[in-house]
Amino acid sequence: MKTLMRAAALGLVLTAGAAAPVALAQTAPPAADTLFRATTFNLSAYGESRVAPDMATINLGVMTEGKTAAEALAANAARMGAVMASLTKAGIAAKDIQTSNLNLSPQYRYVENQPPVLTGYQVSNQVTVTVRDLKRLGAAVDATVNAGANQVNGISFGLSDPTAAENAAREAAVKALSAKADLYARATGYRISRLVTLSEGGGYTPQPPMPMLAYAKRGVAADSTPVAAGELNVRIDITGLYEVTR
Repeated sequence: MKTLMRAAALGLVLTAGAAAPVALAQTAPPAADTLFRATTFNLSAYGESRVAPDMATINLGVMTEGKTAAEALAANAARMGAVMASLTKAGIAAKDIQTSNLNLSPQYRYVENQPPVLTGYQVSNQVTVTVRDLKRLGAAVDATVNAGANQVNGISFGLSDPTAAENAAREAAVKALSAKADLYARATGYRISRLVTLSEGGGYTPQPPMPMLAYAKRGVAADSTPVAAGELNVRIDITGLYEVTR
């Protein structure tokens, strides 16, 4: 009987010893909890840089009509061929001319209480043109209109390489974020201990097309259509998490 009691007691000791590490593991706080026991500032800021564009994109085209679909297509092909040739003559590379829309649609005459009457067909052929030398921009627009383009839907300016402008905006954003963190620290009686995380959003996006009124004087010498490129605004948004101490 004494032997059995000693064995039972030894078993209890061993069991308690084995359970101790599990209890310790359950009571120890996870490493991630350190972040929540610290005081932090979660702040955002942005930086901007302004730069002159070095390229432009124009959307233009030719609209023609005919009594039959074939007639409308043939007329459109002839005029668009002349427009393409004028772009090449103006120094636009073939890789920078891309068809963006080709549409053939029937045209009807509507009279009240009568079925619609087919009157012909309309063809619209549009191209997107990238102009990499802005000095050629006005002349290119004039050349296409003189060659038969009767639609100029919009123009947008952009950057062939936005890296430098983006980096300048990043530096401005970091300075703004740091200044904001210092301000909050002074206002609340803390001091900045370290920057924990930094994330970026936004960045360069091409300018949306703007309406453009192009004109051309057939057979009369005239200056190129005036086009003002202005400046582009490149913006970078950032968010930072700062740990602060008293």
